[in-house]
Amino acid sequence: MSSSYIPGKRHEILRGDVRYPEVFERVRNPPRCLYVVGSVDALREGIAIVGARKATPYGLACAKRFADKAARNGVVVISGGARGCDSEAHKAALAAGGKTVAFLGGGCDKPYPAEHKELFSRIVAQGGALVSEQPWDADPRPYMFRERNRLIAALAKVTLIVEAGLPSGTLSTADDAVCANRDVCVVPGAITAPSSHGANWLLSQGAQPIIDDKTFDSMLTQSFGVLTGFASFGEEVQQGGATGSNPSICGDGGEQVSDDALRVKREMTQALLASPLTLDDLHQLLCDRVEASNLNRLIMRTLVEAEQAGRVQRCPDGRYSMVC
Repeated sequence: MSSSYIPGKRHEILRGDVRYPEVFERVRNPPRCLYVVGSVDALREGIAIVGARKATPYGLACAKRFADKAARNGVVVISGGARGCDSEAHKAALAAGGKTVAFLGGGCDKPYPAEHKELFSRIVAQGGALVSEQPWDADPRPYMFRERNRLIAALAKVTLIVEAGLPSGTLSTADDAVCANRDVCVVPGAITAPSSHGANWLLSQGAQPIIDDKTFDSMLTQSFGVLTGFASFGEEVQQGGATGSNPSICGDGGEQVSDDALRVKREMTQALLASPLTLDDLHQLLCDRVEASNLNRLIMRTLVEAEQAGRVQRCPDGRYSMVC
């Protein structure tokens, strides 16, 4: 067995297979086959966090900061597994107990860069996936990395550029996101920093600026329907509180996150963004959408934490609403 072999379930998903993500049907030159190591369930809309390979401490810190926040709110973090910002985003998602997907340039049995083998193994072990449109043993070539960027952009509901110079391979991911009618967000950088010239240029072209935690949280709420700004249910599970019927066990040192709790947060946010609701209305709505033996406890815990964080308020008539 090759020393670069990544252990995990292996899938070959042909175009037309029910497991083939529909978003790839709309990209330029849809992949004939997806070669996947890990969980196919991880191939769902998430946030792509990408940036420079030769990243500055600023770029690395931004990738880590926002990947952590996304993962703690149940959003899959998508990137390219490269050195610099990409790997920092993957690592932060794993440390937060989340799932992350890495699209590789070459085949999954020739992971590049080679020093990221341990990182790629952790991605798979924690419920994420490695994905390539190249056959298992295909050697990575420069053109393959440009091509894989269109897949990152297509699967991501939002692409966040944390650092990019001019010229930059990162900008191609932004171009592909625009072509796929996906949102592009950018972290601004200093106008004197060559490493931020590309990012700042995207802002001048109309990309959404992410200037602080608040604007990032607002984007997560609008794009993914998640409640942000209050404690994650990973802490609750660790303390012996609510335990979902389908927990996700994280890697070494990670949290045990309740999928039911995250689902309640998403469904509740989407419902309250639409209109204020009473507790009975919320309970009835969530009963139809979430199967959990401890649903009442999850609902009440979510409301209490959201109120304490100032994200949800109780109206004079007793209904709950989002705080805008």
